[in-house]
Amino acid sequence: MRKSKLKVPFLVAVILFTNYGFTYKTVTIHENYQVKEPLNYMVNTDEGADVIIPPFLGKAFNGFREAIAFKESRGDYSIINRFGYMGKYQFGAATLKMVGVYNTNTFISNPELQEEVFIANLKRNKWILRKDIKRFVGKSIRGVKVTESGILAAAHLGGAGNVKKYLRSYGSYNFEDAYGTSIRYYMKKFGGYDVSNVEQERKAKAIIKKAKNL
Repeated sequence: MRKSKLKVPFLVAVILFTNYGFTYKTVTIHENYQVKEPLNYMVNTDEGADVIIPPFLGKAFNGFREAIAFKESRGDYSIINRFGYMGKYQFGAATLKMVGVYNTNTFISNPELQEEVFIANLKRNKWILRKDIKRFVGKSIRGVKVTESGILAAAHLGGAGNVKKYLRSYGSYNFEDAYGTSIRYYMKKFGGYDVSNVEQERKAKAIIKKAKNL
């Protein structure tokens, strides 16, 4: 009888531990705490070749930002491609000037500035495309569901003007960059991310206290 009585509290303890002992907390990481190194991961395949895979950060804004960075440069702040596009997000000099950055040497050597340029460009594109976002989000064009993040990603690739033409022609005008990457491809690849925290700003500028002589 004593042994059977002891089993009851033991079983209760096991149940309580099972239900409450392994709990998970949702941790929100502030945007300012950014990874300053490329988020690249090397894996070794069965054939022995190293393959770089992108990090998975979910569909929140940081996931959107790093997904674009991986596609553009594999997250490399220091890279300059053969067409002169620079940094983690592959910006050209003309785009940099539009957000207030005139010194490309400062830009390529300053990861913090590169992040600020990315945000400023998003804000500017969101303002330019505000009516198209309202009009087209939720619709399908050439088999791709239009989302706000897809529109902003496509504007990063080809500029807001070309995205307007794509949307308003319902895909008949499909800009491609020098590598053959199209607006439709970016619209699909980067669709469904949460970019609601990006504010519209007509004259958005990248301003960093540490960055001088811009």
